[in-house]
Amino acid sequence: MGIKERKEKHKEDLRQRILDAAKELFLKDGYDATSIRKIAEKIEFSPTTIYLYYKDKADIMYALHQEGFKLLSGQFLVLQHVHEPFERLKAMGRVYMNFALNNPDFYELMFIMKEPIEFVKAHCQGEEWEEGEQAFSSLTMTVEHCKAAGYFTKFDTTTFALNIWSLMHGLCGLKLQGHLDHMASTKVELFEGGDLMEVTFAGFVKMLEGLK
Repeated sequence: MGIKERKEKHKEDLRQRILDAAKELFLKDGYDATSIRKIAEKIEFSPTTIYLYYKDKADIMYALHQEGFKLLSGQFLVLQHVHEPFERLKAMGRVYMNFALNNPDFYELMFIMKEPIEFVKAHCQGEEWEEGEQAFSSLTMTVEHCKAAGYFTKFDTTTFALNIWSLMHGLCGLKLQGHLDHMASTKVELFEGGDLMEVTFAGFVKMLEGLK
């Protein structure tokens, strides 16, 4: 590895350390309580060093937001090879659930905390919100393909896709915040022999199947 390559690797490694430290602090202490100085202290660098990479903490938050969407979009991309559209839709739901459960930190930054979307509204006006558009367009395209196969024909594509996302987000949010597990523990007689998240998802899929 040459000098130029080593310098580039050092920059990327430091950029990742900044993002990792910021993510931990944002989720632990909250966005408002996290400062550039605190992030710098965590990685044992000066605040000036961080400003070489990011102009402020909102810029860091948005970079984390983008990183999470890249992970999710990459997992959705694999599903393009599932040709039967309804099977692809079910697979998308499962991928979304698994992403939330396996990456709860990113999920909170992407879909629960308000600061990233406030950054989008403030800085992406008149421009396409690329990472969000790509994720949602994957869903709307799949819903459109399902309609061509005879599913959901009485519904508007975008509205129906938004309803699907809303339900999946609600399910994942309830799970991550502990509400779903609490429900399972207090209603044991209703959910014996199955994971409540899986039972709920299966019920949602069955409902969608009935809309053909």
